[in-house]
Amino acid sequence: MNRRDFLSLAAILAATPALAQSAGEFAGFIESLRASASAAGVSGALFDSVASGLIFDSSLAGKRATQGEFVRPLKTYVDEAASPARATKGRAMAEKFAAPLRQIAAQYGVPAEMIVALWGMESDYGASRGDRDILRSLATLAFLHPDNPVYGQEFVAGLVLLQKGIARDKLRGSWAGAMGDPQFMPSAFLKYARSFSGQGLPDIWSSGPDSLTSIANFLKDSGWRPGLPPLIEARVPQNFDYATLRADFAAFARAGLTALDGGALPRAGEAMLFFPVGAPSPAFLLSENFFVLKAYNFSDSYAFAASVLADRIAGRAVLREKWPSEPQPLNQAEREAIQRGLAARGLYDGKIDGRFGPVTRLAIHALQKQAGVAKADGYPSRAVLELLDKK
Repeated sequence: MNRRDFLSLAAILAATPALAQSAGEFAGFIESLRASASAAGVSGALFDSVASGLIFDSSLAGKRATQGEFVRPLKTYVDEAASPARATKGRAMAEKFAAPLRQIAAQYGVPAEMIVALWGMESDYGASRGDRDILRSLATLAFLHPDNPVYGQEFVAGLVLLQKGIARDKLRGSWAGAMGDPQFMPSAFLKYARSFSGQGLPDIWSSGPDSLTSIANFLKDSGWRPGLPPLIEARVPQNFDYATLRADFAAFARAGLTALDGGALPRAGEAMLFFPVGAPSPAFLLSENFFVLKAYNFSDSYAFAASVLADRIAGRAVLREKWPSEPQPLNQAEREAIQRGLAARGLYDGKIDGRFGPVTRLAIHALQKQAGVAKADGYPSRAVLELLDKK
């Protein structure tokens, strides 16, 4: 430990006795991960060299609840994450790497603009990778959240990367342990990272082609279906009965839904009808590839923004319909109250976390149908809270 780190830790511990206890227990916790690391092929010498230099990072307490893609309004998040400026930069990067992108897109069946969009979403094309020691972050998060074994598993996976020859100073990134241009967690690197040349260890820190290949491989292995857009802006007919929000594209076409750009809906595949601010518009059909994007980041807002950014990089018009604003948006407590109310009625069995994904929206749709709501759009509004308050 250098003098600066020692003085910083001493100041923290003097100010917060509870953290002093945590820091004292931290070393013992790290030691408890030795057996898992050994089973994964990490040598004792490597484990010791990393463990001896790790100190508790008190800044990570409570971090799990602050991710913008989960807590910010969808339109606000999309406007920033998929901004025209980011799309312009994405087009420049797509042009710069045009030759390898053509080869990667053909090999993996993923559109070049989608690969580049995820690069932009994750690290702003390499400009914002984060500079935290991810092993310190993962060890601290594992210690702070013993209920979630994933952090400890990722810490061990990071040690495996070192054992395979990745330099220690490469393992820097976000507070959550994501690294490089694609912001891969260590386990994702081990599973999905590929070098463009097919030779040697992938370099997702300084090789654009390696990062793009790794992103494409992630999507392909996660089930990406070639030729299927993840997001289609749709027009819902006035006589739509809202009987279901999930069907195949052919059923939605028979019900009168059309693509807002005038193109034909896909002939095959399932979709979910999504109203970001309530029926009837704007409306979107989310394809199976939308949910593949959620394998990269579980947030619906993230997958939505990535889809919009890809369209903008490709020069396609998006978000044609005006989004009305919610005069009294739900706060976190109210969002959780909706999930509790749905669970109490046997309509929802997910986490009570205030995060509204397809499971919550389908549960809201079921509640609305039971109550005879004409436009059962699955949208979590104050009207839903009122329905739940009724006996």
